[in-house]
Amino acid sequence: MNYRFQNLLGAPYRGGNAVISQNTQLISPVGNRVSVTDLIKSQTVTLPVQSSSNVCRLAVSPDGTFLLTVDENQRCLFINLHRHVVLHRVKFKYPVNAIQFSPNGKYIAVGTGKLVQIWRSPGFKKEVFALELIRTLADCNDKVTALNWSPDSKYLLVGSKDLAARLFYVKEKLKGVHSNKPFLLLGHRDSVVGCFFGVDKKSGRVNRIFTIARDCYIFSWGYSGNDGKIDEISEEGSEPPSPGTPGKESDGKKRKDFDGKDGDLCEEEYLHKRKWELLRKDDFPQAPAKLTACDYHKGLDMLVVGFSNGVFGLYQMPDFVCIHLLSISREKITTAVFNELGNWLTFGCAKLGQLLVWEWRSESYILKQQGHYFDVNCLAYSPDSQLLATGADDNKVKVWTVSSGFCFVTFTEHTNAVTALHFMANNHCLLSASLDGTVRAWDLFRYRNFRTFTTPSSRQFVSLAADQSGEVICAGTLDSFEIFVWSMKTGRLLDILSGHEGPVHGLAFSPTNAVLASSSWDKTVRLWDVFEGKVNGELMYTIEGRRDIAGGRLMTDRRSAANSSSGKCFTTLCYSADGSYILAGGSSKYICMYDVADQVLLRRFQITHNLSLDGVLDFLNSKNMTESGPVDLIDDDNSDTEEGVDKQTRGKLDYDLPGAMPNCGRPIIRTKCLRLAPTGRSFAAATTEGVLVYSIDESFIFDPTDLDIDVTPQAVDAALNEDQPNRALILSLRLNEDSLIKKCIFAVSPVDIPAVASSIPHRYMQRLIEALSDLLESCPHLEFILRWSQELCKTHGNSIQQNSRNLLPSLKSLQKAITRIHQDIADTCSSNEYMLRYLCSVGAKK
Repeated sequence: MNYRFQNLLGAPYRGGNAVISQNTQLISPVGNRVSVTDLIKSQTVTLPVQSSSNVCRLAVSPDGTFLLTVDENQRCLFINLHRHVVLHRVKFKYPVNAIQFSPNGKYIAVGTGKLVQIWRSPGFKKEVFALELIRTLADCNDKVTALNWSPDSKYLLVGSKDLAARLFYVKEKLKGVHSNKPFLLLGHRDSVVGCFFGVDKKSGRVNRIFTIARDCYIFSWGYSGNDGKIDEISEEGSEPPSPGTPGKESDGKKRKDFDGKDGDLCEEEYLHKRKWELLRKDDFPQAPAKLTACDYHKGLDMLVVGFSNGVFGLYQMPDFVCIHLLSISREKITTAVFNELGNWLTFGCAKLGQLLVWEWRSESYILKQQGHYFDVNCLAYSPDSQLLATGADDNKVKVWTVSSGFCFVTFTEHTNAVTALHFMANNHCLLSASLDGTVRAWDLFRYRNFRTFTTPSSRQFVSLAADQSGEVICAGTLDSFEIFVWSMKTGRLLDILSGHEGPVHGLAFSPTNAVLASSSWDKTVRLWDVFEGKVNGELMYTIEGRRDIAGGRLMTDRRSAANSSSGKCFTTLCYSADGSYILAGGSSKYICMYDVADQVLLRRFQITHNLSLDGVLDFLNSKNMTESGPVDLIDDDNSDTEEGVDKQTRGKLDYDLPGAMPNCGRPIIRTKCLRLAPTGRSFAAATTEGVLVYSIDESFIFDPTDLDIDVTPQAVDAALNEDQPNRALILSLRLNEDSLIKKCIFAVSPVDIPAVASSIPHRYMQRLIEALSDLLESCPHLEFILRWSQELCKTHGNSIQQNSRNLLPSLKSLQKAITRIHQDIADTCSSNEYMLRYLCSVGAKK
C-alpha cells in the first residue's frame, strides 16, 4: 500500500507566530510542520514539509504564493504554498526572532540575533543564488524582537531588547554591513515587542509610528512638521541622518529631513510622543501581566494586543479608545494577528494548544480549536471512516472529522486518563474506558453521556471491546488483571473473566463469532467464549521485528543506536480490513507494515524528522557530551525569569507524571496507538507529535493488472472513438490508470450503464468501485455515479457477497462517500425548508 502523510490532528497550534494569507488562509506552526486552515471552508491541511526542529517563525508573501519558515536550529525553508514544495533552504547564524516580507514582495527582513538582514526575495526563475543577501544592519545592542516595513517598502522599523526602536532607510544599492546609525526612538523601560507605521486615512501617507513594550506601555510618535511626511526625502538616494548628526552639505545644499525642513533631525524639534498604558494593574489585579503579542491594522487604524494572563485588548488609534478588553484563556497569548480586512482576530495559546479566530464586531467565534493538553493514548475510527475519536491523559475524549481535520465535540466527564476507545457499529455511539474506573457510552447525536458502566469496587480500565451485535461490552483492567463483561442495554455487570496474571492491555472480538481475544503483560494471549467458557487457540505465525523497529538514540544513551536495546519493542498494532497486512509501532520513530502470509516487512514509515524530540537521530555528536552529561540537558537559559520558566514548563508537560519516562523536559518520540480505517485507505497514529493521518497516495502509479501488447492508452482512445465504451472501460481497468478509468466511465451513456456494468469481469470490480468512490467525492454528476453503483450491486450482488472480504475496503469507501453526500443534501434540504417557511410566514403577515 502506497500510504503518504495527509494531515496532523490533535495539535492545531504549539507556538510561534501565526499569519493570515489572502484574508481567509490561516497558517500556523505545529511542531516542525505547518498547518493551513481555510476559514471559509472550515478545513485544515498540514503541509507535507518538515523542518529540522520546531518551527518558531513564519512569514508569508503579500500575494500568498510563498511561505518562509524558520525553526529553532535557525534553518529556513522557502516554500511554494500552492505546490507544497520547498524551493530554497537557508541557514542563519543566530536565532531568528522576527521575519517579514516587504509590502511589494521584493525583500525579506530577518532579525537574527542583534543583526537585521535584508534579502532579495526569489521568484519562479531558476537562479544559482536565488536568495541574495543585500544588506546587513548592525546597529542594535541586543537581540531584535520586532520588524515592520513602511507601506512603500522604503523604511524599516526595528524593535529590540535594548529598550529602543530604530528607523532605517533601506537602499538596495548599498551592500555589506551598514554602520551608520539609524534614527532612534527611545524612552521605553522594557524590551520592544512591536513597532508599526500609522497611515493617514485620507492621504494614505505615513504620519506616525507606534512602539509597544513588554511592560504594557505604548508610545505614539508623530511629526510636528507642517506636511507630516516621513516617507519622502528631498534628494533621491539620500538617507535620513542620525540623531545629533549635523546637516551635511552637498553641492552647497543642505539635506532635507523627513518633514521636508532643512537642518538636523532631532527628537525635541521634530518629534513628539504620547504614552499610554495598555493594561493597568487595576484592570486585572488578580493576574498582573506582561504584553506578549500584538498586531496593527493600517486600514482600520486599530491595535490588538495579547497579554501573559490570557487577556487581549482591542484599541482604536490614535486616540487610544478601548473597544474590547476580554479574557479568552488562562494561559499566555503567544500570537495575535488581524486578517487583511480587519474583521477577524486570530489568537494562539501555545501551552494549551489553542487557536481562536474571533469576529470582533459580532463578538462571535469563527474558529475555536484546541488540542489535547497531554499525549494521545488511544484512537478509534468510525465504521464509515469519516470520524476519528481520540483519548488522552488530559481526561478528555475528542471527536474529529477526518476530511476537515476539525474537532467538533469534546467530552470531559472522565476524571482520569482515557485509555481505550471503541465505535459501535451504528456509527452514532462511542465507548471510552478510563483509569477512573468507568466505561462511558457517548451519544454522538445529542453529545451526551447516556450510560456509564462501573464495577463493584474501583478498577482501572486499559482496554475495551464490543461484540458485532453491540450487546456485550468488555473491558480489561490494569490492577486486578480481570475482564469485566456488561450488557449494553441494561448496563448490568454480566460476568468477570479471570485467569490473566498481569494487566490486560488488549481486547478484541472476532468479527465472525463471539470469541474474545485478550493479551496481557503476563506474556499470554487467551481466547474466551463469552457465553460458554474458555476456548483454545493455535499460534500460526511469528514475526521477528526487533531490527525493523530499531533506530534512534536517546541523548542519555551511552551506546550507539545499533547496540542499544531501548526503544526496540512494539506496543501497538492493528490489522488491515482484509487481514492481509499488519501495522505495528512502539517506542521508536518507525511504524512497520508486515505482510501476514509471508511474514515480511513491506514498508517502514518514519513518523518525524523533528530534532526537537529525543530518539530521532541515529548518531549523536560526541562534542555534545560533557562530564556533566549531554549539553542539551543542561539548563543554561539566560533569558528573563518568565520566559525561562515557561520554556521549561512547556517542555515538561507530559513527563512529570509518576512512571513517565524522564528526560529533563525533552519529549521522546514514540507511537502509542495505531488504527487503520475500515475503508483501508488511511490509518492514524497517536504519536508524540500528535495524531498523524496517512492516506493512500492518489498520484499515478503504473500498476497494470492484466497487461498485454495490445493494452495501451492509444487502444483505449481508439475504442472510445469507435463508440465502444464497454471495450474501452475494460482496457482501462487492465491498464489500472485512474484517469483513463474515469474517462471511460463518463463515456458511457446513462441508458447503456446496465449493459456495460453486467459485462465487467469480477476481477476488476474492486478497481471500478474505488474509481466510483473517488468520483463521488469530487465530481458533480451525482445521479450518474449513483446509477453506476446501483447497477453494479444489482448485476454483481452474488459475486460481491462471496468476495466481501477482499472488496470490503473499497465498499466501505463507497459507503463513506454516499453517506457524506446524503448528509450534505439533508442539511441543504433542511435549510431550504426552514427558509421557505420563513418567507411564506413573512409574506402572509404582509
